[in-house]
Amino acid sequence: MTRYPRWKFFLLLAVLLGCGLYALPNLYPDVPAIQISANDAGGQVPVPVRDRVLGALDDAGIEHGEGETINNSWMVRLESTDAQLRARERISSLLGEEYVVALNLAPTTPDWLRAVGASPMNLGLDLRGGVHFLLQVDMATVIEQRMDAWSGQAKLTLRNEGIRYRSVDIEGQKLGITLDDQIAADAARAPLRTALPEFTLDQSEERPRLTLTLNQSTLDELQDYAVDQNRTALNNRVNELGVGNAVVQRQGADRIVVQLPGVQDASQARRILGRTATLEFRLVADQYSSSRASTGIAPPGTEIFPFKSQNDRPVILEKSKIATGDQVTNAQMGFDQQSGTPQVNVELDSTGARSMQRVTSKNVGNPMSVLFIETKTVMKTVEDEDGERRQVPESTTDQYVINVATIQDTLGSRFRITGLDSPAEASELALLLRAGSLAAPVTIVEERTIGPSLGQENIEAGLKSMALGMALVLLFMVIWYKVFGLFANVALLGNLVIIVGVMSLIPGATLTLPGIAGIVLTVGMAVDANVLIYERIREELRNGRRPREAIEEGYGRAFTTILDANITTMIVAVILFSAGTGSVQGFAVTLFIGILSSMFTAIIGTRALVEMTYGRGARAPAKLSI
Repeated sequence: MTRYPRWKFFLLLAVLLGCGLYALPNLYPDVPAIQISANDAGGQVPVPVRDRVLGALDDAGIEHGEGETINNSWMVRLESTDAQLRARERISSLLGEEYVVALNLAPTTPDWLRAVGASPMNLGLDLRGGVHFLLQVDMATVIEQRMDAWSGQAKLTLRNEGIRYRSVDIEGQKLGITLDDQIAADAARAPLRTALPEFTLDQSEERPRLTLTLNQSTLDELQDYAVDQNRTALNNRVNELGVGNAVVQRQGADRIVVQLPGVQDASQARRILGRTATLEFRLVADQYSSSRASTGIAPPGTEIFPFKSQNDRPVILEKSKIATGDQVTNAQMGFDQQSGTPQVNVELDSTGARSMQRVTSKNVGNPMSVLFIETKTVMKTVEDEDGERRQVPESTTDQYVINVATIQDTLGSRFRITGLDSPAEASELALLLRAGSLAAPVTIVEERTIGPSLGQENIEAGLKSMALGMALVLLFMVIWYKVFGLFANVALLGNLVIIVGVMSLIPGATLTLPGIAGIVLTVGMAVDANVLIYERIREELRNGRRPREAIEEGYGRAFTTILDANITTMIVAVILFSAGTGSVQGFAVTLFIGILSSMFTAIIGTRALVEMTYGRGARAPAKLSI
């Protein structure tokens, strides 16, 4: 009898039982459902509305479940995709525009599996359905904001150097600086070059005026920063709002692709992505009276905004910003200890804190405001030249003051924002700020919704291809290698259990259609190791080895070849995951897991079966069925 370590039997058993447990929830597929949510982001579906929905479904003869509450939405399970589509059409016409009725999928995993943390594999957009957005970053706004900041830097530099100037004008991507005389212009060249290295100073001008042109390299860096910062902020936002397995990636120079698997409520997705909020802390131009603000004409260096807490009373603010939303490091909703009203506690980074300290130390006793800037994207119905109606995105920006308070002392990095209407508004503002301020507004230029039925078709097609491939492989192995072929087939089934269990266990792993292709490819490659081992055993038998010696030699000598072949494939999988995005990464993940699993089952799994069959008798086997 060969000496095969018992711990390998126990290891194999533990891996199969553990992976089998976590693969089990995949036998409980999600069922079609409709999800009803109020157009108000914080609103819930009241009980009378739920009763009307259930009554309408009963009248239409649509089989349904009792309904369940998920966050602020209400979900009703249905029997089939056809019933789901009929139910959405019926309920949408019943509730009108006050509520959003979306297609969704409801889980059916038993509670005892959920208790041990077992759940089905995360499915990608092409399998589960969801929404796909293409966002356009508004680079003009980015450049405008930075040019305004550079203009202020130029003025500060000239004042610090004691150089008198008449004006600093922004002319597109240029700064035009008019000075008193040519002597002042010559004196300003060196300090401006040092303070503004992002610009090229025009040397040809001899009159008392300097022109600074923004460098192309700076423009490219600015665009990269804006797109990457927006991508990071959007990724944080969808994670904060609980949208799992989202894909947020850059496309081209100034666009971002966002895919939200499982989200069938397009209006909810637009609220997540199309709504951007940021803050600006500004001084109130208190020297101007309220009557001046009511005229709608802003004095030089100021802007007029409505004050939301004072019935939209106009307020005149300084144009210069003390701090902005991209300098916010943390924001949490809370309540004022004295009045009990909702508030948002904000923390600034070091740059924002220094600016706040510098400005507030010079303006103790003066009022400071919090300007709230919100960009929303809504879908507008338009009619083209052919008379066809279609939905197009339209962005609107609201700017209003939410708080004005007198500066009592020098401020640092911590603030309280009051003047909010409700805890829900305070919580949403804190969430948007905490998730990260966008460096520039974004516009939804493309929107696609993939229904769960299409995802189900993809899953069925993938399963059919996998079943066909497995059937052919199993048949070939049994015909060619007889009993040993059966061992390889059992190991192949165990390999699939391990892949599904590991994919279900890893929180960030997502199965996509290319991922299914990776599993199908793994099924074909999984028996490669067994083929090498079995051919080696056959060769040893032809050379006159005894059956047990041939088994030892076959598994021992083929191991190095198997390891080398699979390491090269794993290297390719790692490169695909590192260099690829989206679906390519999904393929790489399943391929990598499949390679490790196939090596484990082929080397340890089949060896355990061989030992149980040929290695436990008192007498050595006279012949191997291979």
